[in-house]
Amino acid sequence: MKLILLGAPGAGKGTQAEILSRMCNIPTISTGNMLRAAMKNGTPVGLKAKEYVDSGKLVPDDVIIGIVRERLAEDDCKNGYILDGVPRTIPQAKALDETGIDIDAALSLEISDEAIVERMGGRRVCKNCGSTYHIVNIPPKVEGKCDSCGGDLIIRKDDMPETVKERLAVYHKETEPLKVFYAERGKLRTVDSDTTVEEMSKAAEKALGL
Repeated sequence: MKLILLGAPGAGKGTQAEILSRMCNIPTISTGNMLRAAMKNGTPVGLKAKEYVDSGKLVPDDVIIGIVRERLAEDDCKNGYILDGVPRTIPQAKALDETGIDIDAALSLEISDEAIVERMGGRRVCKNCGSTYHIVNIPPKVEGKCDSCGGDLIIRKDDMPETVKERLAVYHKETEPLKVFYAERGKLRTVDSDTTVEEMSKAAEKALGL
């Protein structure tokens, strides 16, 4: 199973990726993690990416695709993989196609902008250990305090309503067109993301025929 996860920031891609990864026994390939690993390991493409990151520039598509190719060539990807965070744009999707990276399905997690703003506004992160909570879905035992280390829980700048709305605008402009791209190729599967993790997981299984 070679999968791409699509969905707005906060739609639940990370959570579903973990569940599907365990179920299918395939790795989740996160663009951010891949970039950091390639730079740390000093691979040729990683060194190229580091030049852009160090100078505060966006890493161009050809470098991102190069890093994806390097990672997908590793042994643990032989039986499939889940791509999270790439492709983000139509040019990236076309570049994946052109380099022979094929996928079986693009799973799109559907949820309204309003629900995203509400969901992410409820997220809290421990400033000491980074544990994540949600005031409704995963509340801490003591309000404002981390269960693990007792540290203060904070709202990340990324989760502030203004920032979330900006990120959603970018998603609608750059990434959402991918739904049409994969629908035209008969590979798009959609599930309702404005529900519980368990219900979403069951819907994903059904959509993917697992």
